[in-house]
Amino acid sequence: MSVDDRLAKLERRLAAMDLINGSGQASGSAPQGGWALRRLHEEFANADQPNGGVMFAGSGSLPSAEPFDWQVQFSTDDLVGYNWDDAAECLAALGSPVRLRILREIVLGSRTAAELTDLDEVGSSGQIYHHLRQLAATGWLHTVGDNRFEVPPNRVVPLLVALATARR
Repeated sequence: MSVDDRLAKLERRLAAMDLINGSGQASGSAPQGGWALRRLHEEFANADQPNGGVMFAGSGSLPSAEPFDWQVQFSTDDLVGYNWDDAAECLAALGSPVRLRILREIVLGSRTAAELTDLDEVGSSGQIYHHLRQLAATGWLHTVGDNRFEVPPNRVVPLLVALATARR
């Protein structure tokens, strides 16, 4: 690797940590969430993952009062090497405004198809069941008890992360 390549790589890493601005000058501000990034760097270094990775974690309660605590991490190599085609169906399930509305209502506490039919703009009961089946088939929902639906505990944080990444 040339000196110019090494310098450019170092500048990208420093910019990602918000230690320099786009012109290569020191920004003078501490990175937001610095403790998490430092810990993540340590985790991946200790795991001999030189290309780093990502971590998703969350802890709290949904508006329906269900608590959630969840964390997962992936190496960059694992994610880049993953067959991204396999993710298409799962991500496509979130690509429908009606399915997102259904998920939101379930997170807020509406749990049965009958409760969902009372909502405006989600369609007929047949259409609602179609959306519920698609969300369940891709792991965003499962049934509990008397035909009640919920977001599985291991999918709450990924759902919230997906929503957070869509914010601009």
